[in-house]
Parts: sequence; structure tokens; C-alpha cells
Amino acid sequence: MSPAPSVSYSITIRLEFAAHSAAVSDITGRIEEHRALVTALDVSASGPERMRADLTVLTADNDHAMEVVDALRDIPGVELGKVSDRTFLAHLGGKLTVESKVPIRHRDDLSMVYTPGVARVVKAIAEHPEDARSLTIKRNTVAVVSDGSAILGLGDLGPLAAMPVMEGKAALFKRFADIDAFPICLDAHSVEEIVSHVKAIAPVFAGINLEDISAPRCFEIEDRLRKELDIPVFHDDQHGTAIVVVAALRNALRVVGKEIEKVRIVLSGAGAAGTAILRLLRAAGARDVVVTDIDGIVHEGRENLEGRLPWIAEVTNPRGLTGTLSDAIQGADVFIGVSAGNILSAQDVESMAERSIVFAMANPTPEIDPAEAAKHAEVVATGRSDFANQINNVLAFPGVFRGLLDARATNVTDRMLLAASKALADVVTADELNPTYIVPSVFNEGVTKAVASAVEHVAREEAGTVDTITGAIPAVYAEQIHL
Repeated sequence: MSPAPSVSYSITIRLEFAAHSAAVSDITGRIEEHRALVTALDVSASGPERMRADLTVLTADNDHAMEVVDALRDIPGVELGKVSDRTFLAHLGGKLTVESKVPIRHRDDLSMVYTPGVARVVKAIAEHPEDARSLTIKRNTVAVVSDGSAILGLGDLGPLAAMPVMEGKAALFKRFADIDAFPICLDAHSVEEIVSHVKAIAPVFAGINLEDISAPRCFEIEDRLRKELDIPVFHDDQHGTAIVVVAALRNALRVVGKEIEKVRIVLSGAGAAGTAILRLLRAAGARDVVVTDIDGIVHEGRENLEGRLPWIAEVTNPRGLTGTLSDAIQGADVFIGVSAGNILSAQDVESMAERSIVFAMANPTPEIDPAEAAKHAEVVATGRSDFANQINNVLAFPGVFRGLLDARATNVTDRMLLAASKALADVVTADELNPTYIVPSVFNEGVTKAVASAVEHVAREEAGTVDTITGAIPAVYAEQIHL
């Protein structure tokens, strides 16, 4: 499947050309001949004979972009100017800034924000450490931590290369949940090193979001940090994906009139995401799940089961299947893929049960072309933004952390994850639900609120608290305030 033109590879091309309609038609026609899309033409200068314009063009990849530029260079009378990659422009200087919440206009402001007034707050926190959540940035701050060992689908590219992703994650935290998140990219590789570094910086943060850390280390790192820290630790590649997948499946099953307890599910991928999806599927009531990986169906009789695979073999595959993905998928109601591109054929989907569901979420190339899957499956979802039903983690993690922070939670539980998944599914009303709309838009204003409320409710219930923290002055300072 050749990639389609995408905003991820959009470019802006500055051109000068003759001031007549035919020239514009020649330019846009040449671009379309090369399978690219013109999305905007902005005139920056115009005269009686010549004009200058900036064209925004969607291309499929870097080579395609250069092909389009070379084609325009060959048009008589057209002068090619600057060519800009819009994605790189968006990242110039980074995507984050740090700003003060309080004005520093004169000596009085300086004395309260910094010395000498700040010493009073320092002493108060030393006497009552729990009040750091009220009197410092810790109240609303999450660390987005990565070692760059599993960046998107690109692999181990190191901490510097991980920075753009972690900055983007932090920007999404702010945009969707008003959480101040900060990218922490560690030049550390062993489990012990990463755990040690995160523990050392933990006092600044109210939560830890682990990101793009390769399996199987990510499992041990999360397990260790959850045991050794008093703030919630959430590995988004695992749990964010699982929340959105189970929410989408809940609604997809409503579309096809089936129940999660009765359907046969094939899950392709036994890494971080696949393991977490399996765990949440079981918590949601799934009973017949078969997991496959690069070596075929995971079953108890298979040799060399390591890591999480023995547990997967123990809790899945109730009918004792062996063989390949094609063997597993025959008669299945649901396929969930978090593995590799182009491993599923149209014939495989055709062999599934009637009214089947296919979630092909490998990025950037899905397990099967969604258009091919849709010929046989009733509901199709992917991890891509250019197809319907995008399974996108941004539907989950901002709301999850908003709920955790508002509840002042100290941990993350499966009950919280399941509550988040159900709340996300319920954002799509019965009137809205259809085969091409099983998850809400990431820009639906109700998403973060619904997920956060559900997580906060469970967190408070498990902690035995009921009242929402509103930001009032802690009681320890009331006497000082009233003097």
C-alpha cells in the first residue's frame, strides 16, 4: 500500500509566475499529475505582469516532496523560491515554553515570589511535605519520561531523538487537560539506571508518564516505579492504548450486536501494547482471546516462552489452537493488531465470522489496508488519522492524568483504567454510533472531562476520600492568613 499525501509531509513552496489564470492552472495541474494535493495558495505580492504566491502542498514522503518541487522547476516562466517543510517549521526552537503564573513587576512581587518571602514557604513545606502539592508546581505537573529506545515505530534512536515526541506529548497534556508536563529524556539504558533517575526527580512531579521505552524493560521499570514511588506511574504505550482499544471495541460490538463475553478475539502482538490490551480485555469480560506474535499462536505447548509469554499462554487460547495468524483468525469475531504492517490478507478477513471487527493499528502501515478490510469486515479501525475510527492515545492519557491529579492519587489500578475506557466509550451516544464512528474525535470537549471524572471517582473511592480538592489554602496556613 503506497502512502497517501499527508499533512505530516506538507511543504510550502514560494513561486513567482505570470499574473494570469493559466499560469495558476499549469502549476496546480502539474502538482496533481504527481499525485500531490494543493491545500492553499496565498498571494504574497502582485504586480501587473508577475505575482508571488506560497503554495501549501501535501505529499507522501520526502522523496515525493522533492519530486513535486523538481516538476515545478521545469515549468517555463515559473521561478522557484524557498521551499519549507511545515512539520520542521513547527518544531523550530521546540514546542514548549516555561512561563510564570504570577507577575514580577516590582520589588514587592520579587520579595514574595523569591527571596526573602519564599523562605517562609520553604519552611512550611519542610514541616508539612504533603503541602508541596498545594504550594508548588508539583500540584499539576507530570514527567514524560523516555530513554528513546522505542520511538514511535522507528526503534532505538536515543534520548535526543526522543525529544520531539516527548515535547509533543507535553503539549497535548496542556492542550487537552491543562496539565503542565515536561519532557525528561534520559541518557540511561538499564532498568536500574532508569528507575534510579526517575525516583531522583520524582519530588517535582505529581505523576510519571513513561513513553517509548522498549519491551521487556518497560514492564519491569513500571512495576518497580509503581512499588517505590508514592505518585501514579502510567506507561502510555501500554495502558493508554488499552483504554482506547477497549472503548472502541465496546462500541464496535454495540454496532454489530455482539457481547464481549461471547466473541472470539484474535490479538496480534505480544509486546507492551498487546499485553496491556489483553489484561484490560480480560477485565472487561473477554473470555476467548487468542494471541499471536512473530512465531505464530501463543500456546502453553510452544517452546521458548519468555517474559510475559508464559502468562499470556496461561490465560488465553481456551480452545488450544496452534499454528499461524491465518489459522487463528478463521471464524473469529474480532481482530486487534498492534504488531506489523501487511501481515493480514483480505482472505483472512473474509474467513472471519459474519459482522466482523478489524482494528489494524500498526503504524505507519496497518496490518491490512483498511479499504481491503472493509470489503469483508463491518467495522474497521486503525491508528492513523487519515482513516475513520482512529485509535489514538490522546483520547485517554490527558483525562486519565487529570483524574489522577485531581484525586491526588498515589497509584494506578485496573479499575481506574476500565472506568476510563467505559467513560470514553460512552462519549459516543447511541444517536451518533455507526460503523465509521465508534470513538469520539480527539477534539470532542467531552472526552477529557468524562475520562477524568471516571478516574477521579474510582481513585477517591479506592482511597476512601470523597471531596474534590478545590485549591483552598491548606488548614495549616489558615491562622497565618487571618493575622
